[in-house]
Amino acid sequence: MKAPLLTLSLLAFLASAAVPILTSVYAGPAEDVQAAMQRLKSKAATLGAPSAKGEDTVAGKTVPVLYFGQTKVNGDFTLVDSVQKEMGGTETLFVKSGGEFVRVSTNVKKDDGSRAVGTILDPKGKAIAAINKGEAYFGEADILGHPYITGYEPIRDASSGIIGIYYVGYPK
Repeated sequence: MKAPLLTLSLLAFLASAAVPILTSVYAGPAEDVQAAMQRLKSKAATLGAPSAKGEDTVAGKTVPVLYFGQTKVNGDFTLVDSVQKEMGGTETLFVKSGGEFVRVSTNVKKDDGSRAVGTILDPKGKAIAAINKGEAYFGEADILGHPYITGYEPIRDASSGIIGIYYVGYPK
């Protein structure tokens, strides 16, 4: 009689221990977006304070150069790819260029499979409306014709001016 009770107790314990593990493994897109955003921002912060200075050509467009500390981000995919490797999804760093936000570091792919550098944030989307008000946007967005669950947060320089955008997203 003791063996079945011990077995049943052990099974109950293992089942209760597995629930939090399964919950974290199968977290939904909204939780994934929040976690990936925090990871992108924290990894960027380890490089130094953000700034935009000088000019660079990205996919034929002349845009400001986005830096974190002394690390030039334009055309460098190390940061976005490292977050993708850890968190999955897609990541982008946009720089503000006039009234547009241009992808200067991204692992978002165009339909031809190339990185979507030089493309702009949808000027009519909910994300840019929030960013222009100095706010973050978390929700659905169309990324180059494909639906994603996304997060966008302003990148601010030392004077709190918005110089770019952090983006993370997961295909819907």
